[in-house]
Amino acid sequence: MATLHTVNKSPFETGALLSCLNHCKPGDAVVLIEDGVYGALDGSIVAGPVRVAAADVAIFALDGDVKARGIGGKLMGEVETVNYDGFVDLFVDYDRAQAWL
Repeated sequence: MATLHTVNKSPFETGALLSCLNHCKPGDAVVLIEDGVYGALDGSIVAGPVRVAAADVAIFALDGDVKARGIGGKLMGEVETVNYDGFVDLFVDYDRAQAWL
């Protein structure tokens, strides 16, 4: 059973993203929302762990939150942006959801 994980906190303020990545299983997905989208920044302190996880886990960032924070064009290639409709579709595609607060 694949899980959709959501992370809404900045990786520069909490360890939620790293904890999430450590608990993900192959086939899971992570959606970075709100300040969690900072975890998708290329060259950041969490870029290495995100890249490693992306080998087995799909990593998404909510496009509206990326744009609101002015970080479009600065994301890692391993991270796919998703719009609000795509975000809803992800909840349908996965067996369960886990929010990392």
